[in-house]
Amino acid sequence: MKPKVLKTERDYQAALAHVERLMDQPSPDEAELELWSLLVEKYEEEHSPIATPDPIEAIRFRMEQAGLQSTDLHPYLQSKSKVSEVMNRKRPLSLSMIRALHRGLKIPAEVLVQEPAAPYIVRRSKSARRKQKA
Repeated sequence: MKPKVLKTERDYQAALAHVERLMDQPSPDEAELELWSLLVEKYEEEHSPIATPDPIEAIRFRMEQAGLQSTDLHPYLQSKSKVSEVMNRKRPLSLSMIRALHRGLKIPAEVLVQEPAAPYIVRRSKSARRKQKA
């Protein structure tokens, strides 16, 4: 099979089958395997992009992976109350929090700076609520 830019689903399926055949060989041609893998990867990036995860969900996922509890986030989010507010979507991540989470928990910064999938819950002060009623 001759390498070419994959433009259709049919091209993509044929390329996948070819990669599989190459991998099944006792000693595949590494250069050919790499080229076909790049062609398949490029097609997948264009036709099936993976969305960046929600920042709060990414933090929860990393916590689960590392067996962390909410108290383990204090060094990154500065206090117990801020941990609660961030994780309950009542407070957005600040730049210093993003940097700390990126350094400490190795969560990609580009994930943490994304807008969250769910909106932040904005609570108005009592005086603001009174003014709105009047």
